[in-house]
Formats: sequence, C-alpha cells, structure tokens
Amino acid sequence: MKIIRKDNPETIFPYIAYVPENISDHPAVLIQLHGAGERGNGGADLDRVLVHGFCKIVNDDNLKDCILVMPQCPTDSFWAARVESIRRFIDEIIAEYSVDTNRIYLCGLSMGGFGTWYTAMAYPALFAAIAPCCGGGMAWNAGTLTMPVWAFHGLDDTVVSPSQTIEMVEALKGCNPYLKYDLYENVGHGSWEIAFSEETLSWILAQKKGE
Repeated sequence: MKIIRKDNPETIFPYIAYVPENISDHPAVLIQLHGAGERGNGGADLDRVLVHGFCKIVNDDNLKDCILVMPQCPTDSFWAARVESIRRFIDEIIAEYSVDTNRIYLCGLSMGGFGTWYTAMAYPALFAAIAPCCGGGMAWNAGTLTMPVWAFHGLDDTVVSPSQTIEMVEALKGCNPYLKYDLYENVGHGSWEIAFSEETLSWILAQKKGE
C-alpha cells in the first residue's frame, strides 16, 4: 500500500491517500470525511485524519482498484460549510489520479457524516454511493439522493442525536429503493467502529453509476 501525503498551498484541503499496489489506469476513489476532533491545518495535524474510519481496515486486497482519500478540514471550519470546496477538491482528485467518474464514493463520520449528507444533496450526480455515519442532513431535501445510501447511527448517541439519521432514513424510504441503514442498539457516538467494516467497504466498492 502506497501512502501519499499532500500538504501544500496548491491543494484545497491537505490530505492523506492510501493507494493499493495494483490499480487500473482509472481507479475508483473513496473520499472519507473525518469528525470534528480531527480538524487541523496540515503539517503535524494531518495525521489526525488517520484516527478513525476505513484507514483502520484497508489493505491491498480489500481496497480493490480504489484510492482512499482523507482530506483535513481546517480547525476553524466544518464540512457542511465547505460543500463547494469539497466538490472542487474531488475535481482535483479526479484529475490527479485519473479517477473513473462512475465510481466516486463519499463517506464520513460525525461532522463528516453531516458533510456527506450535505455534499451528496448538493451534487447527487457525482456519487455512485454514500455512507454517512452518525450525522444528519435536511430530510425535506432527501429526494435529491438518488444514489445507493447506507446510513449508520448508534441509538445511544448523546453527541449527535440518532433522530438526525432516523429522519433522513424515513424520508428516503419513500423515494430511494437503494437505501440501507443500521441503527445500533446500546451503541453511543463511536458507531463508526462497527459501521466502517470490510462488509461496508465491499458494498461501497460494488456500486457503480448506471448499474
């Protein structure tokens, strides 16, 4: 597995990317948005993006023809306020790695879960699938989410109310036939420890726009 660090003024967000040894000329990309505790301004702070999420489980075998990209949100901001910047960042990544635009995936946890919902609602045609964990969105706008969605939340979460995900799920039930969700009993805010599993990764990587 190759690890790439990009931390310079030319990038919209500093990021770390995990690139498997064997990828095609046009690989998929999975963008992972971290939580509030992992914000920073690059430099030594950048390693914070590796604290949680798929970076804990990926390897050359399960990250099949896909690059995992983990950008860092600035300390004084939050993902839901940077939706346009996230889109421009993804465009940068598409160009940098010659990404297959039918296989762009977005996931996030906590603050990154909110960022996932909001970015997908703003640019639904961009993503082949999304996996928001313990975040929330605008349930009244859920009809824009036409891609496969797998949402997660712990029912004992006292940091972000599970009602945030439940409202999105209930809104999607009537309009998105590709909806999956898990609401974990007796699980608090750290539901990503269960949600961001090899099973979830395999499901994400199986999605492709138009199929």
